[in-house]
Amino acid sequence: MRVVAGALRGRAIKAPDGDSTRPTTDRTREAVFNSLVSMGVIDDAVVLDLYAGSGAMGIEALSRGARRCTFIERDRRALDAVRGNVTQLGVGDRSVVVAGDVLVNVVAQRGVDLVLVDPPYEFTDWDALLSAISVSLAPDAVVVAESGRDLGSPAGWTVVRSKRYGRTWVSFFQVDTRASEPRETGTVGD
Repeated sequence: MRVVAGALRGRAIKAPDGDSTRPTTDRTREAVFNSLVSMGVIDDAVVLDLYAGSGAMGIEALSRGARRCTFIERDRRALDAVRGNVTQLGVGDRSVVVAGDVLVNVVAQRGVDLVLVDPPYEFTDWDALLSAISVSLAPDAVVVAESGRDLGSPAGWTVVRSKRYGRTWVSFFQVDTRASEPRETGTVGD
């Protein structure tokens, strides 16, 4: 695996030993980040990489101009890989690696512009995860979710983009601001 673009382009990223993680392919990572760059999301962004695995997604964001990235992972081998990659690539000063459960640790984050979420394919508690993520977000933040299935349109979220890459569905979500906007009551003024 290599960093696809940006300041770290071509540098190697090591995956954790074993089969407990499923690294995002270079092709998928390139497509996701090309879309994010065209949306203007990456430059100077505060990023969360949840279920970080090797940290490839968060490292790609840092390589392309994100300000900082917090990696959250609970698997010991994956944590070792993330820490090693962050150190080897020289982005430790812009990175925080958090060991522990995503749902517990994500709610402590604030002002996040971009969330990269890649739980195991068997993960099913998307409603709880998206709810926990929503308290961490800055206005206009984007959540990129990878899943083994199409996640549809979760309540309270707008689907910005959804596309299948092989076995992986990648969906871009934003909080649905229409749900919190006042509605017109139909009252006629003077």
